[in-house]
Amino acid sequence: MISAFHIHTQVGSRCMGAKVNSKLVPLSHGLISGDQIEIITSKNQSPKEDWLNYANTARAKQKIKSSLKEEKKKIATDGKEILRRKFKSLDVEFLSVNIAALEEHFHQDSITDLYYNIAKGSINLKKLKGHTVEGGRLIFKKEPIKRVKSPRPDKAAPDKHSIPGKKDVLLIGDEQQKLDYQLAVCCDPVSGDDVFGFVTSSGTIKIHRSNCKNAVELLSNYNYRVMKAIWSSKEKKKFSSRLKFTGIDDVGLVHNVTKAISEDLNVNMKSISFDSNDGIFDGLVKVEIHNLDHLSELMERLREVAGVLTVDRMKEEE
Repeated sequence: MISAFHIHTQVGSRCMGAKVNSKLVPLSHGLISGDQIEIITSKNQSPKEDWLNYANTARAKQKIKSSLKEEKKKIATDGKEILRRKFKSLDVEFLSVNIAALEEHFHQDSITDLYYNIAKGSINLKKLKGHTVEGGRLIFKKEPIKRVKSPRPDKAAPDKHSIPGKKDVLLIGDEQQKLDYQLAVCCDPVSGDDVFGFVTSSGTIKIHRSNCKNAVELLSNYNYRVMKAIWSSKEKKKFSSRLKFTGIDDVGLVHNVTKAISEDLNVNMKSISFDSNDGIFDGLVKVEIHNLDHLSELMERLREVAGVLTVDRMKEEE
């Protein structure tokens, strides 16, 4: 996090995750001298208040606070328009005296806080009660309601779905394992992959590959739900995996590919498809394999088929 703001304010504000020495790490990861850092950014990312807990330099904290302040102003602008429409529906003039009355009624520290909480839904104007309108003036007759505090957006505090203990390790394939889990369909992890466990909002533990497209967001924003996971040497189940391959189209190519998969390596094919255009083909195959070594062996065998140029494990987004 500190490194991202050190590079540039926009890099820090759009920081979604980081790789240290080519390994994906959470934003809270500490650095040591000599580390090689790669900052992962997203245009949809914005600063979070809990980032202040990660930063330990005054410069980084000040940049985060400034970004949070600007973000709050943008959200408050939406709240102002919501209030303007509400006043219009009540025949209340949009004047400072009426805004101040509402600010006092909800015990807000500033107009910006008032607008911000309206935009975030912390102040529900649809349930506005205890007021009258006289000549365009908003007048409250009853005691003000309980103070509404500004929420701490996206604060990464553990909830009921957080893991039992950060030191727990999920041993995948161990029949004695007390924790239930599921393999994430987004990245098709197989035995031997570098993986981690993630506790979903429903309480289910999903196993993701460390290079899954969702890993950056999960490790960066929900690190408290992440648990270490390793494969048991007793794991015997079969795993589904998807491969894509390209090459030069030729007579007998489909037969040679299916022979390499089904006969030479005795791998079960669940589906296969080819798309040929101008002498170049693209192929997709879904197979059942035992582990990462088995998958690597299959990929090497396919690369040996005459006409096949590339064989790759499909990425999650494909």
